[in-house]
Amino acid sequence: MKTTIDLNWLENMSFEADVNGHTIRVDAGTESGGDDSGARPKPLMLVALAGCTGMDVVSILKKMRVEYDKLTISVEANMREEHPKYYDEMKIIYHFVGKDLPVKKIERAVELSDEQYCGVSALYKMAIPLTSEIIITEK
Repeated sequence: MKTTIDLNWLENMSFEADVNGHTIRVDAGTESGGDDSGARPKPLMLVALAGCTGMDVVSILKKMRVEYDKLTISVEANMREEHPKYYDEMKIIYHFVGKDLPVKKIERAVELSDEQYCGVSALYKMAIPLTSEIIITEK
């Protein structure tokens, strides 16, 4: 299956893309000659990773009938200082909040996303170290 995204230049360093009917604007910061009117491209890579694994985990836990009050997914990434600048490692942190959460089921859901379902993490793991951590806070 082929996917094509068109990125249209607006002005200066600003571009817009239509992604599944949703407009995403990217731009550089003022320190790099942009107008700071949109997200930077590299952090959107982290959004893609968090979104991909997040949707997997939510879907799997729903099938397992696991209920929680809150789920926050953070992605920490280390950017190289020399050019070309890119992330050379990433860590996904899953933070669950709830009462009497089944730790083994949560760990299994994260594991299934990591090892079987999340295409974004599968691709990233080909190029950089990718780790994860689960934090559970009892309510």
